[in-house]
Amino acid sequence: MTFEGEKKLVSDDFKENTTYIAEQLGVKKSFDVIQLDVEYAERKMTLFMVDGFVKDDILHLLMKYLARVTTEQLEGNTLDKLLKTHLPYVELDKTDDLNKVVHMVLAGPTALVVEGVNEVILIDARTYPVRGPQEPDTERVVRGARDGYVETIVFNTALTRRRIRDRSLRMEYLQVGRRSKTDVVVCYLEEIADLEHVKDLKKSLEAIDTDGLPMGEKTIEEFLGGRHFNPYPTVRYTERPDTAASHLYEGHVIVFVDGSPSAIITPTTFWHHLQHAEEYRNKPIVGAYLRLVRFVAVWVSMFLLPLWYLFAQNPELLPPGLDFIGINEHGHIPLLLQFIIVELGIDMLRMAAIHTPSSLATALGLVAALMIGQVAVEVGLLTYEVVLYLSIAAIGTFATPSYELSLANRMFRMILLLFTASLGVIGFVVGIVLWIILLAKTKSFNVPYLYPFIPFDYRGLRDVLFRAPMPLKNRRPRFLHPNDPDR
Repeated sequence: MTFEGEKKLVSDDFKENTTYIAEQLGVKKSFDVIQLDVEYAERKMTLFMVDGFVKDDILHLLMKYLARVTTEQLEGNTLDKLLKTHLPYVELDKTDDLNKVVHMVLAGPTALVVEGVNEVILIDARTYPVRGPQEPDTERVVRGARDGYVETIVFNTALTRRRIRDRSLRMEYLQVGRRSKTDVVVCYLEEIADLEHVKDLKKSLEAIDTDGLPMGEKTIEEFLGGRHFNPYPTVRYTERPDTAASHLYEGHVIVFVDGSPSAIITPTTFWHHLQHAEEYRNKPIVGAYLRLVRFVAVWVSMFLLPLWYLFAQNPELLPPGLDFIGINEHGHIPLLLQFIIVELGIDMLRMAAIHTPSSLATALGLVAALMIGQVAVEVGLLTYEVVLYLSIAAIGTFATPSYELSLANRMFRMILLLFTASLGVIGFVVGIVLWIILLAKTKSFNVPYLYPFIPFDYRGLRDVLFRAPMPLKNRRPRFLHPNDPDR
């Protein structure tokens, strides 16, 4: 078998060309790869296609046109006459590389090999099984659009372009994966985005050396982000076209991966993961309030349990009047072990809910909350305070807009809890300092992860804390546009 990266030119022998393509595609080994031998205008022709990827009505219509072609009509430059006259279709291409033909057929287009023509015609009449553009479950809003990205890349780019009718919108196509040849699109506004970042991003995508992208955008992230031992995400995902459009207007670059309903937003900071579309679907003062509530929920999910554990183990640290925060009745097992048990229990419940049919998920939650939690307290396995404070922390975790950030915060919470249990006040302080150092040293491409907190930028920090009115009116992030006079 020929190496996939080599170029195999179309020969003058029609049979040799069709035999090579058939062998590479495994026509006789795969039932869904079709080789259709036909003859029009006294010329042998062969169509190669994958069943299920082809629009039958379009191919049937093109074959009707070819059936009407006479020998005299193909005299001279046969290829040009077929492309410009006798194949009335929008998406036509040609190539003299048989290996490219094989890759294109496996991606969906149909290849037409014509006797006496030294190039192969590619007819992009493909279609994919696809679901409707429904609202994403993880990014719901009370008011707003109900469409969301799907698993077909062309649909996703169309949903984005529908919202951005800008002549500088660019959709650059790449293929990633030695064997999978997965379609990837880099999307940006040429007049707004940092073109150096676009260049670096495309270079990183082209440098990916792997057989395929089995997990789609998550595999892309592992190659782009690196830092595999750092749980904090350096890119953001969205399934909402309006969210992607907003980030494009700010100057971000979006990456679409075929087969994935999630778009990758680059670059992003820690604060981008705390934004939600619901904040911009309300009046500015209401949006600012919602953002403040979300920030409080996120900080509570991270610091409440270690802080309460510190006070429970060291009641002398509590000021007068707050002694009720401690434990009224100690359980039969150590407090730290209770926290670990409940943390693991919540994760097991979350995984069970994912694998449970939606009609039973509510019942599962009620059983876990009412029966297991209550019985665990009554038998002395847990204390009421542990259940209470961990429930509050769990609510804060679920209030985090970014699923990846919520998982990273949960890991940090457990680590901070272990630091506090081991070293007390010193452990609590050291854990927070190490966490800040970790985030301060993290970068999303060349952007500091904690910007505009570190390095400090008053105007940027104000926009992070408060939802500004008319956010896209000549206001873009300084880290994306350091020399932008409108910023």
